[in-house]
Amino acid sequence: MLAAGMGSRYGGLKQLDGLGPNGETIMDYSIYDAIEAGFGKVVWVIRKDFEEQFRTQILSKYEDKIPCELCFQGLDALPEGFSVPEGRVKPWGTNHAVLMGKDVIKEPFCVINCDDFYNRDAFKVIGKFLADLPDGATNQYAMVGFRVGNTLSENGTVARGICSKDENENLTTVVERTEIVRCAEDGSNAGAAAEPIRYKDEEGKWVVVDDNTPVSMNMWGFTPDYFEHSEAYFKEFLSDPKNMENLKAEFFIPLMVNKLINEKTATVKVLDTTSKWFGVTYAADREGTVARIQQLVDEGVYPAKLF
Repeated sequence: MLAAGMGSRYGGLKQLDGLGPNGETIMDYSIYDAIEAGFGKVVWVIRKDFEEQFRTQILSKYEDKIPCELCFQGLDALPEGFSVPEGRVKPWGTNHAVLMGKDVIKEPFCVINCDDFYNRDAFKVIGKFLADLPDGATNQYAMVGFRVGNTLSENGTVARGICSKDENENLTTVVERTEIVRCAEDGSNAGAAAEPIRYKDEEGKWVVVDDNTPVSMNMWGFTPDYFEHSEAYFKEFLSDPKNMENLKAEFFIPLMVNKLINEKTATVKVLDTTSKWFGVTYAADREGTVARIQQLVDEGVYPAKLF
């Protein structure tokens, strides 16, 4: 569970924001769904500076429910021979965060964000894939492909990995698009239900994308050999002068995945889900998220008190 981000657009530590009827966080619901789907351990990647708050407010709830581990993502967690560039304050990205778990993860595992509400079907889909892998399987990965129309915010643009797949449902490319929203051709009328979904490309043009296009919500399924690939490629990433000069360059999961796919080192199955994502990308999303969680409780999907 990736929880090292500050939540800059939201304006606070949204991973610790109580949104359920008894103060449950979004990650509480993710863990509840993961346990229901058969997962047997939770590993969090957090920043060292909020360890105490995390242990008190979050970890204590789970200690008698499921085995738990904490790992820490820091700027100086680099391979031998590399150092943090002067002036660098931004974390190294999602795949660097995943790497922090290499010493405590020895089994097939799922990676998720702590501030995204994925819904139970998504956990069942990825859980089944991982459980069905043969013992000792390597280089057979998966990604839950949410339909982009099920992942938007009513309050602004969102960042998603736009995916393409082949006839065997294997991922062929994933391209991070940082501005996706329903809008007019010129970017106006943002959020209007009558408008098509568009993303802004590298040239600043708005490109239409179908509502059912699969997107990555950072819900990945890997086996432990993924760490070896990531360690090797992170050294390449850090050896590239432009990545060291750019103090905001990040080592994203899609960057690693695309390399493995292009080199035909691994396959990544795109798993379809009808789950509707919701979350708190923006502070204005909070009210709607609270209401949607309460609706799920009222419908009996979740108990009023999870843990």
